[in-house]
Amino acid sequence: MRIRAILSFLCVTTLAAGLVYAAPPGQIRVQVNLVNLFVTVRDKHKTIISGLKQDDFQVFEDGQLQEITNFSAESDLPITLGILIDTSGSEYYMLSALKEAASRFLGRVMRKGDLAMVMTFDTDVDLLADFTDDRSRLDRAINRAQINVPGGGSIIAQGPLPSSGSGGTNFYDAVYLAAHEKLSGEAGRKAIVVLSDAEDTGSKVRLQEAIETAQRTDTVVHILLVSADGGDYSVAKKMTDETGGRTIVVRSERNLQQAFDEISEELRSQYTLGYTPTNKSRDGGYRKIKVEMKSKDYSALTRRGYYAPSGN
Repeated sequence: MRIRAILSFLCVTTLAAGLVYAAPPGQIRVQVNLVNLFVTVRDKHKTIISGLKQDDFQVFEDGQLQEITNFSAESDLPITLGILIDTSGSEYYMLSALKEAASRFLGRVMRKGDLAMVMTFDTDVDLLADFTDDRSRLDRAINRAQINVPGGGSIIAQGPLPSSGSGGTNFYDAVYLAAHEKLSGEAGRKAIVVLSDAEDTGSKVRLQEAIETAQRTDTVVHILLVSADGGDYSVAKKMTDETGGRTIVVRSERNLQQAFDEISEELRSQYTLGYTPTNKSRDGGYRKIKVEMKSKDYSALTRRGYYAPSGN
């Protein structure tokens, strides 16, 4: 079934995870107050730190200290994962290595209870495999990805976005669609791993709209910046910083697997923190979040904020 998204009319529902649950038609819409954060802690040498306790963390919302009411250090919490592969002409020489490394990455990171999907993007955004725990199905989808160049043939699968005819690379559209159309209905830990040079030349949505949609759906975006010249680092860094993910520059096949290994370790080494905001206003506004460590030798990585619910 082809999933269509009308990007010319962006009616983004407030879906900040932990704050609003968008129920299917005919069901009751449930409002809750807990804000959930997934946090990675590193020391000054960038080594991931495990074994920490709730008292090692402090959470601030708009500068105000919050009381942490939920805490977990489990590494096996289920993950719902989206793999987004750039199949525009700029990745022509790297695509084979990207596909091989992506398959190995899923083999390493996925455990019982995890789900993953595979999407490609160029002038279209195509869904090659919907959420599944079937590794062979995911591997087949990754292997079907091919470069789309002007005058050439591209894979037309069950894609959420029909071609706009505008050409270019629809990077922002791909992130928007993955978060809004696919991950918004999923619970728990959610992440998107993008393999791209992050250079967008054809999207209908803007960078900030893609970022906001990831934030509203509590989706962390990680980007492997695959480009001989570094790609658009500022765009990639903004998207990952705002959603709590990482940007890793990949200039050759040699360090591609290392980059995947770092993301895999990150996904499996997160703490879960939950708090009920002291600000009870339902104004739909953006709330800034900062997680600080009591030990100055450690630093925390998490999303920078969320959107409060609106209405009564």
